[in-house]
Amino acid sequence: MKIAIGCDEAAYRLKVEIMKHLDELDIEYDDFGAGEGDVVLYPDVAEAVAVAVAEGKYQRAILTCGTGIGMCITANKVPGIRAAVCHDVFSTERSRKSNDAQIMCLGERVIGVELAKSLIDVWFKCEFAGGGSAPKVKRINEIDAKYNKR
Repeated sequence: MKIAIGCDEAAYRLKVEIMKHLDELDIEYDDFGAGEGDVVLYPDVAEAVAVAVAEGKYQRAILTCGTGIGMCITANKVPGIRAAVCHDVFSTERSRKSNDAQIMCLGERVIGVELAKSLIDVWFKCEFAGGGSAPKVKRINEIDAKYNKR
C-alpha cells in the first residue's frame, strides 16, 4: 500500500517522525506536506491529499497539523472522503472498523510521537468491519453525493 502524508508547519516535526515510522513499517508514501521552515495553509495541504485519495491515487492518508481538527474538517469537504481525528486507540480503531475512514488526522500539539506511532500501527491493522456499520457508511456516502451535486 502506498499512502499520502501531509502537514502544515505546526506539525512538521511529527510528520518527520511519522515518515521514519512508515519507513520502518515498509509503507511507501508521498509527502504533500510542508518542508522544514515552510509556512503553508493547512487547508491547501488537506485538499491536495484528500483529492488524491478521492481520485484513487492512494488508499489511505495521514494528515497532521496542530490539533488535527482543521485538516480533518478540510479533508471532509472533498466528496467521497471520510477523515477522522485520531487521538486515542479506541477512536482510531473505530474510524476504520465502523466508518471506513481513509484519512487519519493527528495533532502534534495534542499527542506525542510515541502515541502517534501506536495509533498509526492500530490504524493500519484495522479494516472496515462492514456488518451493522455498512448501512451507515452507505448512508454517509448518499448524503455526501446529495450535497455535492450542487
